[in-house]
Amino acid sequence: MFEDIKPHLYELRKRLGISVVTVLVMFFVMFSFWQPILHWMIAPLEAVLPKGSSVIFTKIQEPFFTALKVAFFAGFIASLPVIFWQLWLFVAPGLYENEKKMVLPFAVGATFMFLTGSLFAYYVVIPFGYDFLINFGSQLFTALPSIGDYVSFFTKLILGFGLAFELPTITFFLASIGLVTDETLKGFFKYALVVIFLVSALLTPPDVLTQFLMAGPMILLYGLSILIAQYINPEKKEDDE
Repeated sequence: MFEDIKPHLYELRKRLGISVVTVLVMFFVMFSFWQPILHWMIAPLEAVLPKGSSVIFTKIQEPFFTALKVAFFAGFIASLPVIFWQLWLFVAPGLYENEKKMVLPFAVGATFMFLTGSLFAYYVVIPFGYDFLINFGSQLFTALPSIGDYVSFFTKLILGFGLAFELPTITFFLASIGLVTDETLKGFFKYALVVIFLVSALLTPPDVLTQFLMAGPMILLYGLSILIAQYINPEKKEDDE
């Protein structure tokens, strides 16, 4: 039994190794540009800060570790095409020849959807969320957000939206190999709603508006996934009839 698993473990180690090395290389590249990247990251926050407020750091080591976080985050985003490519190559041995040819569309589509979700979070969710949270008590308090806390929350939100927008891509893959149908997704819809709102509550600031800004697109993406599954496997319904 172990001998049967061993080749898969070797393959997994190989694909993980390539992905990790890629992220590390991109980390060192991005570390040279961490300041302009950080400026891009804090732009939505600075746009809603009241007059007299500014972004600060409260610990001596905070600027250095923030630079590391920024470089790693940017390096990970830049490595996504390779990561998705390696993910596909790991599962490819168990696929048919025609399915193996989908590696390029999968890597490009998965990267595109991740970036789409990230940009939606950056241009829509983060400005709305921080505008509400920061200005809620601005008459009584002075906002002095910590750069370390902001970057941690920013990366969490960007990664959360990026992963959420992968749903159509994942559905396309699973439907292509026959593991998911539109009927399956329709039957799971009521449970999916609960999961979507739980995830939205965990990944967004504690206000209803921001949570709906995440839950709304995820529900639409789920509906899109149903249409994708229906398009990929229309013959199954014909056979059942």
